[in-house]
Parts: sequence; structure tokens; C-alpha cells
Amino acid sequence: MKKIMIFGIAISLAISSCTTSVVPLTGRKVSTFGVSAAELEQQAAIGYSQLLSDPSTKVVSSNSTQTQMVKRVGQKIAAAVTQYMNANGYGEQIKNYKWEFNVIESKEINAWCMPGGKVAVYTGILPITRDEAGLATVMGHEIAHAIAQHSLERASTMLKAQLGSAVVGAAVSGKSESSQAVVNQLFGIGAQTAYVLPNSRNQELEADKMGLSFMAMAGYNPQNAINFWQRMAAASDSSAKPPVFLSTHPTDQSRIAQIQKDLPEAMKYYKGR
Repeated sequence: MKKIMIFGIAISLAISSCTTSVVPLTGRKVSTFGVSAAELEQQAAIGYSQLLSDPSTKVVSSNSTQTQMVKRVGQKIAAAVTQYMNANGYGEQIKNYKWEFNVIESKEINAWCMPGGKVAVYTGILPITRDEAGLATVMGHEIAHAIAQHSLERASTMLKAQLGSAVVGAAVSGKSESSQAVVNQLFGIGAQTAYVLPNSRNQELEADKMGLSFMAMAGYNPQNAINFWQRMAAASDSSAKPPVFLSTHPTDQSRIAQIQKDLPEAMKYYKGR
């Protein structure tokens, strides 16, 4: 009983430090606790610097055509995002962002944006992006993750799951070891499938939606996103994908279908028509 009370107090303290924010463009309200955005941005900057300075990381020369394209597209989107955020009352959220764009030599089909605007694009994804519009689709999506503070939300989500697991562990502490193992395993699976993974999938779709508008603001036709995701689907090995309920990403079909629904809203920001 004492252990349960202690964990209950811990949860109460965590919840009492909860902060609520609104995701730009989507209007979704998000409550987080346990980690601050400033802390994540600081750690991201350190991690990004360490990655680029690691001898095993091959950063493509700034004189390369690929890197110049990535920097050009990234800077256009960053400028458009900054203008939008400042004009719509979100400027405080990105006031400490120090945008940086680098290309990493790797066969991995990947790209990401850390909190604080630290972006990396892997050369493995460039044959699929093909052109600036395809690249804008990817970078708009990844930058959207940072703007929506998805990393902060995931950190908070995992903390909630860990606190819940601790409470379960305390509740069965008087049971046999085998009983404890079963309960803890079931809770872990339940938390992943019912809470953590669905949240991740929802974040992916939210980043898609926001990314469409961000690329449009930067002067790239968001309709090109459909072709990019179709190429991504064709390049994916479907046999290697986990079932959708165990995946952090939506299925290719559901993603493309949702993007088609989101396009009319994004087109409102596209001035190149």
C-alpha cells in the first residue's frame, strides 16, 4: 500500500506540472509533463553536433549539388514556417530555433528534424524524392514533427506509460514472481498497442497534414506529395512491415488517402497556381 501511495504522489506531482499547448494549423490541444521543450532542444543540439562530428558519419560536402538543394529547400520552408508562426501567435515556440540542414551519406531511406530545427536528409531517400517538390514533401513533413512538438509529446507519453507500469508493479509486488511477470508484460503490450503506437501513427498523419501546408507556404505545389508517397510505397518492402496495429506509421494506402483529403486546405497556402 505504501508503494502505491508513493507512486500515486509521483503521478500527482507530474500531472501538476502539466502544460497545455495547441498544435499550429491543426488546432489539436496537447498536454505534456515531465520534460520541457527547452530541454529537448538543448539535448537535440548536442546530439546533432555529436552526430555530425562522429568519424563514422559522412556528411556530404556543402559544395555538392545534393546538399545545396537540401539547404535551399530547407531554408525556404524554414522561412515560410517562421513567418507563419510569428504571424499567428506561435513565435515564442520557435524563438530559440537555430535551423541547420545537412545531408548524410547513407543508403538508409530516411530524414528527420530534431527539436530546435536540426535537420538531416540521408542520400538514400534522394532517388525517391527526385526533385525539389519531392524533397519539400519530406522536409515539410519532418519539420512539421518539430513544430508540432511531437518529440515532447512522445517523451510525455512514454513517461505516463512508465509511471503506469510502476503503479502496476507496486500493486502486484506481493504476488508471485510469475504473476508479476505476466501482469507487467500484459501492461507493457497494452500500453504499446492501445496508447503509445496509435499516438505515433496519429502524429505521422498530423505531420503529413502540416507538411503539406508548409511546403505550399514555401512555394511548392502540395499535390506533388501524392506522387512522392506513391514512390515511397513502391520502394517499401511490404513483407517487412509489421501489422498496422503494431506500427508507428500508418499504412501507405491510408496515408495517401488522408493526404488527398488534406490537399484542399493546403492548396489555400499555395501561391504558385
